[in-house]
Amino acid sequence: MFALGELDWETAQKRVREMEAAADDPKIDEVRISLADASEKFLTDAEARQLSEATIYKYTLLFKRLKEFAQSRGIKFLDELDVDTLGAFRSSWKLGPLASLKHLERLRSFFKFAQDRKWIADSPVRGLKAPKVTPRPTMPFTREEMIRILAALDLYSKRAGARNSQRLRAFVLLLRYSGMRIGDAVHCSVDRLVGNRLFLYTQKTGVPVQCVLPDFVVREIEAAPKSSERFFFWSGQSKLHTAVGVWQQSLQTLFSLAAVRAGHAHRFRDTFAVELLLSGVPIERVSILLGHRSIRVTERHYAPWTRSRQEQLEADLAKAWSEDPIALLETKGTQEVRGQNRRPN
Repeated sequence: MFALGELDWETAQKRVREMEAAADDPKIDEVRISLADASEKFLTDAEARQLSEATIYKYTLLFKRLKEFAQSRGIKFLDELDVDTLGAFRSSWKLGPLASLKHLERLRSFFKFAQDRKWIADSPVRGLKAPKVTPRPTMPFTREEMIRILAALDLYSKRAGARNSQRLRAFVLLLRYSGMRIGDAVHCSVDRLVGNRLFLYTQKTGVPVQCVLPDFVVREIEAAPKSSERFFFWSGQSKLHTAVGVWQQSLQTLFSLAAVRAGHAHRFRDTFAVELLLSGVPIERVSILLGHRSIRVTERHYAPWTRSRQEQLEADLAKAWSEDPIALLETKGTQEVRGQNRRPN
């Protein structure tokens, strides 16, 4: 009995020594991947996939915050991040529902990337429920607001100079009549504009999508001082997101001078889409110009304006039929028959 107990004790002690040696062995750490290494590999892959600089920048900020949070908890390895830890990390965000949802989607992509590479057995993000996001209505600029915005460029010129005012006018017109996102507009290279055709992107089928700009917009863009030989509105030397931030500040100043509330760059894109829909352009074609992944995305954002277009079309048809000669004759004949039927015998 004593011998058996002694043997068990010796076996246990040997197991403890092996575990301690394994913990001190640097080779064991190589099997597990650190959070820093995993995030770096993800960003390298994102660059290889040619994700936009703006998207990569958002991932970079997310990883920076995640690393700081993990360090405060004494966490080094990726597999130490469980559902509860990520839940606490999410609680530290000072974001609205939509921004929080975007952060959660980026976390989900990151841990899916790690799971595919067998760094973790399962993604802890799967245990986090998405926040409830109430869709905000699409708010294009009214035509009266657009007139005020362009008129306010005279006031902007007094603050920032005629050169900057001319460049901002060209930038505003590009946003309004191309439907580009602000990052794409800042990154727009000179060679993408040939005549009045602006190259937007290439579809998966290999077909290029081009936007025909009004002649006055082309004149304004070509006449405005360029930021560099390669780009209309970016030097190409600073970070793209930095340049986007500068243009956003300029637009906010312009919106303030124009007394336009809740103004932001994306409303130019909304204005582009809504004006096309109200003019009778089929929503599937608008979807292509906007570069949406599917028409469902376009319908989700612009369905109310599609209904407005239908109402406009119905009103146009009613007006057309009221002036149609055959319809007028039929209506007149019907009225005469009804008059005869009403006469007393």
